[in-house]
Amino acid sequence: MFLTISTTGTPERPATDLGFLLHKHPDKAQAFSTSHGTAHVLYPEATAERCTAALLLEVDPVALVRRGKGKGRGGAPDSALAQYVNDRPYAASSLLSVAMSTVFKSALRGVCQAMPERAANPMPLRIEVPVLPARGGTELVRKLFGPLGWSTVDAEPVPLDESFPEWGDSRYVRLVLEGELRLADALRQLYVLLPVLDDAKHYWVAPDEVDRLLRAGDGWLAEHPEQKLITSRYLARRWGLTRQAMERLELVRLAESDDLEVEDVDNAVDETTDTDERPVPLAAQRRTAILAALRAAGATTVLDLGCGQGQLVQALLKDTQFTQVVGVDVSVRALAIAARRLRLDRMGERQSGRVSLVHGSLTYTDKRLTGHDAAVLSEVIEHLDLPRLPALEYAVFGSARPRTVIVTTPNVEYNVRWETLPAGHVRHSDHRFEWTREEFRQWAARVADRHGYDVGHTGVGDDDPEVGAPTQMAVFTLTTHTENKKEVAA
Repeated sequence: MFLTISTTGTPERPATDLGFLLHKHPDKAQAFSTSHGTAHVLYPEATAERCTAALLLEVDPVALVRRGKGKGRGGAPDSALAQYVNDRPYAASSLLSVAMSTVFKSALRGVCQAMPERAANPMPLRIEVPVLPARGGTELVRKLFGPLGWSTVDAEPVPLDESFPEWGDSRYVRLVLEGELRLADALRQLYVLLPVLDDAKHYWVAPDEVDRLLRAGDGWLAEHPEQKLITSRYLARRWGLTRQAMERLELVRLAESDDLEVEDVDNAVDETTDTDERPVPLAAQRRTAILAALRAAGATTVLDLGCGQGQLVQALLKDTQFTQVVGVDVSVRALAIAARRLRLDRMGERQSGRVSLVHGSLTYTDKRLTGHDAAVLSEVIEHLDLPRLPALEYAVFGSARPRTVIVTTPNVEYNVRWETLPAGHVRHSDHRFEWTREEFRQWAARVADRHGYDVGHTGVGDDDPEVGAPTQMAVFTLTTHTENKKEVAA
C-alpha cells in the first residue's frame, strides 16, 4: 500500500521544506507501528528542485485476520473470502488513512512551528496513489476530487490482466493529483476520500467518527456537490450518524454564507441550560456497575483489592451503605496518592473510621482480609503473570473468602474497535494478558467450582453486537451450601 507526495522548489524556497511540513527528515527512513502493521516514511528524492515523500504501509496479514476478520458492518469488501484472499495489503483504503493520521498527525492539522507561513500557504503538489479501489469508477474519482482545487485529476483504470485486455478493467485506478493546495488540505481530502472511494472501513464506525469527518472536511466538505455520498460512505452508511453529520454540515454552510461563526447560527439553545449528556468514561461506568452489584449483594464491608489511586474507595465512601472500606495495594506510592485523594489527614473521626489503606500483596494469604462481605478486583488480574494467578485465586477465594467477589477485566475482542491500538498490543503496557469473553468465562467457572461459588457475567460499556462490551465483569457469590458447611464447622 503506497502513496507519494511530491513538490517542486527553488533555491530560495527549496522543495525539501516538505520535510519540515511533514515533520519527517528527508535524510531518514522511519518506521511507525499502526493498528494493522508498520508504516514506513522515506524520501526517494530530496533536492532543492524536487522532493518526494513516500508512505509505505506494510500490512500484517495475521493482524488483519485477528483484528478485522473481514466481516461486520464497515468491514472489508468480499467478506466471504476476506480472511484468505483480499486486497487490503495492496490497495489504498481506510488502513492507509489511519496510517496517515498516525504518521502525519501535525501535518494534517496544518501545524509547523518551524515554517508556519509555508504551512499556511498553497504549494505545488503532486500526489500519486498507484492502486486505489474506486467503487463508482473513474467518473466518481473525478467528481470527488475535481471540485477541490486540483488542476489535474488523472484516474487511470487498472486492467484486470494486461495479458488479457479483453477481460476489461478492474475496479482499481491509478490516481494522480496535481495542483497548488495547502499540504494540510490535500492530506485531509485523502484521509476522507480514500475510504469513501473504497466504500469500506476496516474498523467499527462509532459516533465519534462524525467529529473526525467534520474536522478533516473543514473548509471543503460543507460546499462539496457530492457531500451526501461522501458523508454516507465515510460513516459506513450508518444513517443516524450520516443524518447528524449532514445537519452539522448545513450549519457550517449557513455560517459561511453569512460570514458568521457556527455558534452564532446555532444559538437557539442556551448552553447553560443544555441537557445533552457527554460520553461517560469507561472507568466511571465500571465504578457504577461495581457499586450497583455491591448494593444488590447487600454488602456493607468491602475490600478494594488492587485499589491503585483510590478512585473506587472514594466512590464507596460516598454511599453510607458501606460501613467499612479497605483499600489494598502492593504499591506504596499508589497508596500515598490514594491517601491524598481521600484527604485522610483532614477526615473527621467518624468518616476516617470507615476507611483504611493497607499495604499488601494479593498473591499471599492475609488475615487482615478475612471477615468482609465483599471484595473487588477491578482491572487487577491482567496485571499478574499467569503462573501467579492461582496464588491470587486462593488468597481471595480460598482464604479471605468474602460472600461476594466482583472481578472486572478487559475484553480483548473489543480491542479491534480502537483503531489506534497497534496490532497485537494490549491496552496497557503492564498487562500480562487480556482474555476473550470465552476465556474469562472458563477461568471464572473453574474458580467458582474449586472454591464453592456461583458466578454470573455481564458487560460494562457500550455492548457491541459483534465483539461485546469493552469490559467484562464476573460476580461470584458464595453458595448457601458452602456457607452452611462453614457455620457447622464453626
